[in-house]
Amino acid sequence: NSPYSASKAASDHLVRAFHHTYGLPTLTTNCSNNYGPYQFPEKLIPLIIQKALAGQPLPVYGDGRNVRDWLFVGDHVAAIRRVLEIGRVGEVYNVGGDAERENIHVVKTICALLDERGPLADGRKREALITYVKDRPGHDRRYAIDAGKIKRDLGWRQTESFESGIARTVDWYLANQAWVTRVLDGSYRMERLGA
Repeated sequence: NSPYSASKAASDHLVRAFHHTYGLPTLTTNCSNNYGPYQFPEKLIPLIIQKALAGQPLPVYGDGRNVRDWLFVGDHVAAIRRVLEIGRVGEVYNVGGDAERENIHVVKTICALLDERGPLADGRKREALITYVKDRPGHDRRYAIDAGKIKRDLGWRQTESFESGIARTVDWYLANQAWVTRVLDGSYRMERLGA
C-alpha cells in the first residue's frame, strides 16, 4: 500500500516484461523480512536491540499487531544460491522463513533474550520500555509469503527457526557493539573511503 512497496512490485514487473518481450534470461526471488548480523540499525530488530541495551523507549508502530514473516539472512543467501544453481530462467521464487510473528511478539522476544543475557542496571524488565507510536502511513497489516515452490521445485529449506535465528542475532549484536557504534556515528563511511 505504500509507494515504497509499489516500487518493489514495479521492479518485478519490469524484469518480467524484459524476459517475456526480449528473452532476457532472468531469475526473480521475493523474500519476507530478513534479519541477522550486519543489518543496518534503523531496521526493527537491530533498532530494538540497541535501544533496549541503552534502556531507551522501544518504539512500536500502532498496536504492534502488524504481522511479518521473518527470514534469517543466512537462509536467504542459501536460497539465492540455490536459485542461481538450478532455478529455471524466467521463474519467480518466493523465499520465506515460515515464521509469521506480530511485531510486538518480536520486540518482547528481544527484550526477554536481552534480560536473560544481562539485566538493566536498575533491574527493570526491558518489556516495560515498550512505547506505542503512531503508525506509518500505508503500513500493511500483514506480509506473508508462500515459499512452497522453492521448497518443492528446488529442494531449499530454511535451517533457522525464528527462535534460533533471533537468539543468534541478539548474540551477534552483543558481540559486535563496536561495529554498531561505527554505523551509528557514521565513522564507517570514512573507513570505506580509506580515511
